Amino acid sequence: MSLLAIMLLALAMSSDAFAVALCRGISLKSIPFLGALKIGVLFGIIEAITPLLGWLIGYIALQYIEKWDHWVVFAIMMFLGINMIYNSLKASNEDDQAQEQVSSNKKSFFMLIFTAISTSIDAFAVGIGLAMANVNIYFTASMIGLATCAMVTAGLLLGKKIGCVVGKKAELLGGLVLIFIGVITLYQHLTS
Repeated sequence: MSLLAIMLLALAMSSDAFAVALCRGISLKSIPFLGALKIGVLFGIIEAITPLLGWLIGYIALQYIEKWDHWVVFAIMMFLGINMIYNSLKASNEDDQAQEQVSSNKKSFFMLIFTAISTSIDAFAVGIGLAMANVNIYFTASMIGLATCAMVTAGLLLGKKIGCVVGKKAELLGGLVLIFIGVITLYQHLTS
């Protein structure tokens, strides 16, 4: 996997967390940079750990599915890409309800962790697929974590200015990037 593909993957994996952060930023009166950065770091750490866990499971399973690994990567990327596109197009009532839950002071830290985990489930599945690709998982997971940290921090700070609509478009773009990576991976394996 090329450096460009890894960077695009990192941005795609962080797009759903970015969308959540933008919507959360709208509901906040103001958030200091340090507060936004702390939340970004939390999301980034969780988003970096989940592909490592997925990679470990995929690496163990690789010996059993080695002949079809490119099809597995393709299927995972297609599924996640289509799911992200679908989520970007559906109504945002669920997002609004989730954001109301996050605003409770007593539960806000646990809700942040829950939200970070829920936005990183796709990174877990990508990690499974990455076990079947020629990729340095530690570098890739670090890039996913750094991209998520930066995107969540920026989303929280920019929420009031650019809103949820841009977040949904970022999630749509992220889904298209995942589909593109899946198609390229399949094409490279079938033509080599």
